[in-house]
Amino acid sequence: MVAKSYISGLFGTSPIRPLQQHMNVVHICVKNLDPLFSGVIEEDWDRASKAAKAITDGEHEADDLKKELRHHLPKGLFMPVDRRDLLDVLLMQDSIANRAKDIASLIMGRKMTIPKQMQELFIPYGQRCIGSVEQASNIIHELDELVETGFRGLQVEHVENMISKLDDIESETDKLQRQLRDILFTLEDELRATDVMFTYRLIEWIGRVADAAQKVGSRLQIMLAR
Repeated sequence: MVAKSYISGLFGTSPIRPLQQHMNVVHICVKNLDPLFSGVIEEDWDRASKAAKAITDGEHEADDLKKELRHHLPKGLFMPVDRRDLLDVLLMQDSIANRAKDIASLIMGRKMTIPKQMQELFIPYGQRCIGSVEQASNIIHELDELVETGFRGLQVEHVENMISKLDDIESETDKLQRQLRDILFTLEDELRATDVMFTYRLIEWIGRVADAAQKVGSRLQIMLAR
């Protein structure tokens, strides 16, 4: 459990810093999907297992931090950002780590393998989804500057451009997802029905990582428009 003195210290400096710290934990958690996926492709289950454990540990840390932040976020504190907005973004960030844990559990629970015909696209698909979380994290770390400028001026334009780039990354993941599904469709007769079903599920859940990251950007865009 995250120490209360640590949480209090974060709040003592800025109401934004705890949200950024939570996103740091989420980002680190999600980055472990890369060695997990490469471990699966190479059938290096020791590497995959270590990555899956790191993801699970990261999700637990993010969840503990989320609970502490929700508990310690003052209701009556004057803040430049609405308390409800902060809580909404916090929950969206946490859902990213939750999805990464679901992916790791699915892969390790079934010792999943990826058909060779899909492997060339699978790694970049995962990397772009991870990249969407990195971009969402970059945006969250611009909140300090936004607060200082009163959500006005060139800083707003800069963040809007970052959000637009995040949307582009998510669109790229959608395209890769469709291509992977199309390949899997052609392989259905060659694979076990259960393998087909869970591979479709894996593709979908990886895409949801990017979807969740985009939602963080969209929520901040709403905040900018107010």
